[in-house]
Amino acid sequence: MPQKIKRRYFILTITGRLFGKLTEAGRDLLPIILVIVVFQLAILRQSFPDLLEVLTGTALVVIGLMLFVQGLEMGLFPIGENLAVAFARKGSLVWLLLFGFGLGFSTTVAEPALIAITQEAAKVAAQANIIESGDNARASYALGLRFTVAVSVGLAIAIGIIRILRGWPVHYLIIAGYMIVVLMTLIAPKEIVGIAYDSGGVTTSTITVPLVTALGVGLASSIRGRNTMMDGIGMIAFASLLPVIFVLGFGMIVFGVKVTW
Repeated sequence: MPQKIKRRYFILTITGRLFGKLTEAGRDLLPIILVIVVFQLAILRQSFPDLLEVLTGTALVVIGLMLFVQGLEMGLFPIGENLAVAFARKGSLVWLLLFGFGLGFSTTVAEPALIAITQEAAKVAAQANIIESGDNARASYALGLRFTVAVSVGLAIAIGIIRILRGWPVHYLIIAGYMIVVLMTLIAPKEIVGIAYDSGGVTTSTITVPLVTALGVGLASSIRGRNTMMDGIGMIAFASLLPVIFVLGFGMIVFGVKVTW
């Protein structure tokens, strides 16, 4: 009898937690669902095509979001913090910087959004006769953009690690970085400016953000005199800023310097 009670209690506990996680995911997606429903029914005044498929897809999105958040809490956040603490205790700055660079580079170079935008940029550049229209030329251009962005993100994570170790204020570095972006925009070829600005957004992927955030928080918490709120947060800003600078530089190398003011 006690064994049955324990088993039943365990099942009820797991079911309750699962229902709670599903409720949280559904609550997070509720604003998006409401906007779509209101505009579809009240503004466009059209019924949903294949309503069953829409409801099934919505349910799958809720379940997927729940599993993704749970995976972050169980896996990526703890491993990121543990790695940061382990490297800090090891006391090797070189290995810590190499790890940060490798983390930023590897998660970015395989980012599907970055692959898509670089391929589209190569296609548009070929259509505008900026590069040759052959497959090899477009592939080379897209690959060059991908590796430029990936290297920039790796360096951004390394700079973020140095900032935490040295205790540098994040806003000074960000202000200086965007001043460089503005100045480079004035002399960069206009064909690359839009791609450069978009590349800063596509680098913050679903894997990069939690790992880098956990790395910063774990590193700040393991160093005496550092505050996790003041020093551990803010590394993602570098991962969005440096790709803009590097892609603008990539455009200057490929297309030359052109004053646009």
